[in-house]
Amino acid sequence: MFSWHDLGPLIRVEQRLNSTTYLSIAADQVHPIMLMAYPNGDGFFQQDSAPCHGAYIVQEWFQELEGDFTLLRWPPQSPDLNPIEHLWDEVKRAIRQLVPQPSNLTELDSAIHQAWCQIPHITFQHLVEAMPRRIAAVLKAKCGPTKY
Repeated sequence: MFSWHDLGPLIRVEQRLNSTTYLSIAADQVHPIMLMAYPNGDGFFQQDSAPCHGAYIVQEWFQELEGDFTLLRWPPQSPDLNPIEHLWDEVKRAIRQLVPQPSNLTELDSAIHQAWCQIPHITFQHLVEAMPRRIAAVLKAKCGPTKY
């Protein structure tokens, strides 16, 4: 996760990501970070429409925390406007430029973390600042394709 202020930690998920695993990550990582970054409860959390995000236990948990931050509602089959995809593109580009390339999972994990930590603040700040324009473009296109 990330905000205008900072990048969040990378969480390596060893097993298949299901609703229970996602809920554990949200409770152990997302909630404390949101409380720290937005102590007045004025933060917004965005997730896409992945099945584990829409599970009843996950939605119920987010409802219980409504005063701590706002979960942005994301309609099913909507365009993927999650700006974190742009950060993953940055990470992938950085890893493709490595010589030599990571040759095992440990090296790859290390390279991913290093690339993540080297993303400039201005990069994720621009992504946050662009969200109103991105959403307006989707609405204007009636949920059709946009330049984003």
